[in-house]
Amino acid sequence: MTDPAPTFFVGNLPVYGDVILAPMDGYSDWPFRSLCRSLGSAMSYTEFVKAEFVLRKFRHVKTKLTYTEAERPVVFQLYGDDPDEMLEAALVAQDLGPDIIDINMGCPAKNIATKGSGVGLMRAPLVVARIFRKLSGRLSVPLTGKMRLGWDDCRSYKLIARIVEENGGKLVAIHGRTKQQGYGGSADWDAIAEVKSLLKIPVIGNGDVKRVEDIQRIKAHTGCDAVMIGRAAVTNPWIFARLNREQVPPEQQRETMHLHLEKNIQFYGAEDGQRLFRKYAISYLLLKNLDREMRKDILRKRPTSEFMSVLDELYASLGFEGEQTPRG
Repeated sequence: MTDPAPTFFVGNLPVYGDVILAPMDGYSDWPFRSLCRSLGSAMSYTEFVKAEFVLRKFRHVKTKLTYTEAERPVVFQLYGDDPDEMLEAALVAQDLGPDIIDINMGCPAKNIATKGSGVGLMRAPLVVARIFRKLSGRLSVPLTGKMRLGWDDCRSYKLIARIVEENGGKLVAIHGRTKQQGYGGSADWDAIAEVKSLLKIPVIGNGDVKRVEDIQRIKAHTGCDAVMIGRAAVTNPWIFARLNREQVPPEQQRETMHLHLEKNIQFYGAEDGQRLFRKYAISYLLLKNLDREMRKDILRKRPTSEFMSVLDELYASLGFEGEQTPRG
């Protein structure tokens, strides 16, 4: 039996598969992204890390750059607005052995974007050009970029995408929303299609992929090489195995939740592992409809074995029958 052909290449690096967990601050940590990789996510993007912190507070951010060999290809995502600092940080990060380094040009958070980083870079095409030219000329691994459409008054996505390619970038991932949209409204798949038509390098489409059927829909609509899924994967990590949530047997849901909690405790320790798992438990158990006090009571601090027993009881009592559509 012959090995499957790569779905696409990032530079000379083959990638097998067309569905990828999006990098999400506070969510795509090692326990969750490694879980999603095991379920079928084709690449493993870290949470973003500030270039300045790589250089000056490395021990505080190194945890975010933890990975296992099974996750490869591994992508380290950096953010910042100083080309020289970005280069220095990328060279330090490269020594940890990632397969790809990615530049975040999409984060819409006010404290990042208004300071010129994240989607703020999309207002500064010359800075983007300098970052990609400097880093692609020095790194031994491929350099890529993740972006949005820009800002409502500066939809610079076509220009920025061309700049990335012309200055050595090997892939563009594009979320079809502006900075002001945040995660609301509808993603503009037509804009993603425009970017794909302009570039020779691979393009990953991101936005409004909530169900398995949406994967093929966005690919057909845009021609993108792969699809990135963020918030919908928190509620349904099984989407990487091409399963909608209602197709996943309750016992499999329970086993995945157990595995995720075990990974959290392994990575963060018992107390922090359980605490940081609570936000995922809310999604696994679809508890968003409960009021805040009820959620706090269910997820309050308690011994790990007792905590898991409570989650198991909730699974048994809630059932999870019928269609569950995640919010996106």
